[in-house]
Formats: sequence, structure tokens, C-alpha cells
Amino acid sequence: MLMSNTDRPARLHYMANGFRVLTPGDHVTCAVSGARIALEDLRYWSVARQEAYASAQIATEQLREA
Repeated sequence: MLMSNTDRPARLHYMANGFRVLTPGDHVTCAVSGARIALEDLRYWSVARQEAYASAQIATEQLREA
């Protein structure tokens, strides 16, 4: 039986122009808000911190703190 990636968190390696899937899944969790982000909706992340963000506002706030 094939395993479904539905409702499983993915593990990703974030790069400057994209990300590589290390462990298949259908979503990641925002490092700040804890919101679930579908992989097809993932637009914001930090390469240095290797974490995902749910919105541009959250990503900007994290960059300012760094």
C-alpha cells in the first residue's frame, strides 16, 4: 500500500530560489505563528534560519529581529 502525503508535515531544505523536499508531506508550520502552510502556498522562508513563514509581514518582522 502506498503512503499518502496528505495531512503529514514535510521537512524541507530552504534555498535562495526554492526548497528541496527532504521528507514528503503536504505542509510546513510557520516558525512564528504556528500556522499550517500548504507547500503550494509557501512563499516566505529564511535560508539562514531554515524556517518557513506564513506571510510577508511575519517574514519581514523576523528579518528585522535578526
